[in-house]
Amino acid sequence: MVKDYLHKQFPPYTPKKGEEYMNAKQLAHFRQILVSLKEELLADIERTVHTMQDEATVFADPNDRASQESDMALELRNRDRERKLIKKIDEALSRIEKGEYGYCENCGVEIGLKRLEARPTATLCIDCKEIEEKKEKQMAK
Repeated sequence: MVKDYLHKQFPPYTPKKGEEYMNAKQLAHFRQILVSLKEELLADIERTVHTMQDEATVFADPNDRASQESDMALELRNRDRERKLIKKIDEALSRIEKGEYGYCENCGVEIGLKRLEARPTATLCIDCKEIEEKKEKQMAK
């Protein structure tokens, strides 16, 4: 999984006592994580495109053809998810440049280093995210 790879490559940021939240070192740490994740996702997308071009075989057997189409549909769905994640990564990188990264876009409080380590593209603090999820759950009923 991508998350496991990131934590192997980038150990969690450990702030020093009294260190200012979202200082230059912290921003650089999260920028590296986001850029690395984006590069990895782009490489996966590129590999998928080449694989799909190479495997574009016409099978005489309808079952084989259906299986291939099913596999391709699954890959395309995964790549679409990754494309959306790349968009979120770009937005997070933009927030870093604007000095808005690490703060809840709803209430303005600190999102927190641990939450950002787990989800570097997070835009909401845990409290606002829980409220959003409860609203979504209520709307789905």
